[in-house]
Amino acid sequence: MSVKLTQYSKASGCGCKIAPAVLEEILKGCKQELIFKNLLVGNETKDDAAVYELEDGNCIISTTDFFTPIVDDAFDFGKISACNAISDIYAMGGKPLMAVAILGWPVDKIPTDIAQQVIKGAQEICTKAGIPLAGGHSVDTQEPLFGLAVTGIVKKKNIKKNNSVHENDILYLTKPLGIGVLSTALKRGLLKEEEYKLLIEQTTALNSIGEQLGNLSYVNAMTDITGFGFAGHLLEMLADTKLSATVKKNALPIMDASKEYAKQFVFPDNTTRNYNDQSKHIEGMTDLDFIFYCDPQTSGGLLFSVDSSFEKEMDAFLQTREQFFAKIGTITTEQEKEIVFI
Repeated sequence: MSVKLTQYSKASGCGCKIAPAVLEEILKGCKQELIFKNLLVGNETKDDAAVYELEDGNCIISTTDFFTPIVDDAFDFGKISACNAISDIYAMGGKPLMAVAILGWPVDKIPTDIAQQVIKGAQEICTKAGIPLAGGHSVDTQEPLFGLAVTGIVKKKNIKKNNSVHENDILYLTKPLGIGVLSTALKRGLLKEEEYKLLIEQTTALNSIGEQLGNLSYVNAMTDITGFGFAGHLLEMLADTKLSATVKKNALPIMDASKEYAKQFVFPDNTTRNYNDQSKHIEGMTDLDFIFYCDPQTSGGLLFSVDSSFEKEMDAFLQTREQFFAKIGTITTEQEKEIVFI
């Protein structure tokens, strides 16, 4: 039986995230009353994962991430979901230890052997990351959804928060933008076979370089680009810092295939949602820029800031590991807008 999973999802991948403004409304009044001195990173910030300090100088990282199908193929959906969830551990500078699955499945609509393929896809990525898929939980839902809860470990000194940027830091990005555009083209039946291969290649590439970046003292802050898009996650990095970012438009890596679809106004609905939430904080976003700057990424790249005194060392580090990267801008003193595109 051939089943197109995306026909069962209203929004695809990380594009199904609740809007930031709505999420803030939900969490308002839910401030943690008790003080846990060992909780180094919790829900007081918009970081990628929670971090809890142990007695031996190590810290446990805990995260969860799940979403509705971004592709039709069940095995690929499992791979992308797993890669996306594990990324939160890497984004904190940590090493993943194990994962458990989160599965929602409309058992009366989609055969269970297709759900099995989703789990097998996730197992392949977990094996690639060197961790077990150790269990999980499942429920009968109206829309299929899948993801992982992942546990990791990191030395306290190696934790990379998302909003610990410094003035004059250089911004690096490790994957091109445009994933949301391609996934929308797929859902509309427009995506070519070679473009689908590119989509899978990008979304199933582990951000494992994040663990190594955690060991570098001159990497000041790090996050991964997911449902709120490049601009949204950069704004989170700037939150409460009294700093701004200048981003060079021509330095931002964007997949060529997605540029062609953008000209046809093929992009996720939640791109507009992101734009409405973020545009008031941005200067220099013109014409169709918003399609890429606000494009909800699924399993996107790492965005991190580096002390400018170590630019050559950083470039050499990434090049010797054959890691794709682009230097896209700098952290500056506070400007009228938090992000300035030039």
